[in-house]
Amino acid sequence: MTGAKRGGGGGIAEAAAPVTPLPLSDTDKKVLARLKRIEGQVRGLQRMIEEGRDCHEVLTQFSGVRSALDSAGEVVLEQYASGCRARPGEPVTPSDVVRAVKLLRG
Repeated sequence: MTGAKRGGGGGIAEAAAPVTPLPLSDTDKKVLARLKRIEGQVRGLQRMIEEGRDCHEVLTQFSGVRSALDSAGEVVLEQYASGCRARPGEPVTPSDVVRAVKLLRG
């Protein structure tokens, strides 16, 4: 996976080093299955809005999608905190975990 990182100097983009994907664990596969279900829920939500469905129904679906995303995020956070999602040779520090929790919590 490649991408651009934002540098500290005035927003100039720097090329990121190529990253080798981590192998998928059973937990990763379960999270991916959850995300596919969430994707279906979001598509259903889009259809509901296009069809002009009742606001209460739409908001209920929004709540379900948000809850499902939060749940999947918690699983990934637990993996990260236990070191399972860390890159080889890059241990997860307590400050890394705090930063990840803050990111997930918004």
